[in-house]
Amino acid sequence: MSNLVRIILSSLILAGTVVLFVYGQWGWGILGILVTILAFVTVFFNENMLVAQFYLRKENMTKAARWLNRITSYEKQLIRAQHGYYHLLLGLMESQKSPMQSEKYFKKALSLGLHMGHNVALAKLSLAGVAMAKRNKREATKYLQEAKKADKNKLLADQIKMMKDQMGMMDRQQIRYR
Repeated sequence: MSNLVRIILSSLILAGTVVLFVYGQWGWGILGILVTILAFVTVFFNENMLVAQFYLRKENMTKAARWLNRITSYEKQLIRAQHGYYHLLLGLMESQKSPMQSEKYFKKALSLGLHMGHNVALAKLSLAGVAMAKRNKREATKYLQEAKKADKNKLLADQIKMMKDQMGMMDRQQIRYR
């Protein structure tokens, strides 16, 4: 359902709630307020994205993919602020199947914009992992430094440190094979 339809339905529910209060139906009016708030919240937070994030946290990729695939046209169904997060979720799901193919989703998410620093750090850390898999140490180092700058609350500090350690091991393996 597009956001325009959601806004129209929310406005109609709000008008109905006002009418209920005017005619003295306080109980139904309070219930109408709760339904109106829920309808307006779905304009800003798409329910498909919320449920997909829930299943991603539970590591149930099939159900997360099913809920994310319900979004047929993300430009119409999501507000502009959620476009980057949609591609971030697609990248996270794709990185479980084929990490090299997930790079385009993470780059698209960064170009569309992510508002929270830890999400930017997550995307850059994932890009660093893809660059390491491609044996591109310079690009991986650049993405790791950017991820460290973006992670202001140190939520991904352990993962960044582990990735740096893996890069160090990658150098030792190259020396050993030469």
